[in-house]
Amino acid sequence: MKICLFGGSFDPVHAGHLQIAQAAQERCGLDTVVFLPAAQSPFKQGRQHFFTDAQRLQMLHAATAGLPWAQVSTLDLELPPPSWSWRLAEHWRRQHPQAELYWLLGTDQWDALHKWARYAYLVQQLTFIVYHRGTAPLPRPGVRGIFISGSHPASSSAIRSMLQAGTPVPAAWIPRGVTYALPPHTHT
Repeated sequence: MKICLFGGSFDPVHAGHLQIAQAAQERCGLDTVVFLPAAQSPFKQGRQHFFTDAQRLQMLHAATAGLPWAQVSTLDLELPPPSWSWRLAEHWRRQHPQAELYWLLGTDQWDALHKWARYAYLVQQLTFIVYHRGTAPLPRPGVRGIFISGSHPASSSAIRSMLQAGTPVPAAWIPRGVTYALPPHTHT
């Protein structure tokens, strides 16, 4: 069995996330891509999410409905912050000891991978699927990496800015079944 972990804030999820996950699923023959919304990135301590955990989960469930290879997990939201990738990898390794484990990430995270907690453990446990736009990133010695490219323009930060400014979000950026609305705690 091939299981791919796809962690991120998904604040909010957008069509680019789904395109990346589907490209990884098809290219690597993945049985499951597990979307893992992060409670709090160790690299973004002190930053509050735009959408609540419940809203991010609701949007992820709506976005992945009908995708038989997609699963949404609340595991990271249930663990004490910050969000450590090694804890998630360790959990899936215990649950599926015979599975091939993958981690889907972007070029920015690939470039900072050596800064991740328990880096050596992660490198031992996972094959990294690195999504990039344009030139493929450089391989890392001793790290299993598969590089896939794409060009979806959506970004969560751009969507948040559009919502705050009252600007319409391009329809091609919004996954089927997802509605973006300003969270109650946000003021324009």
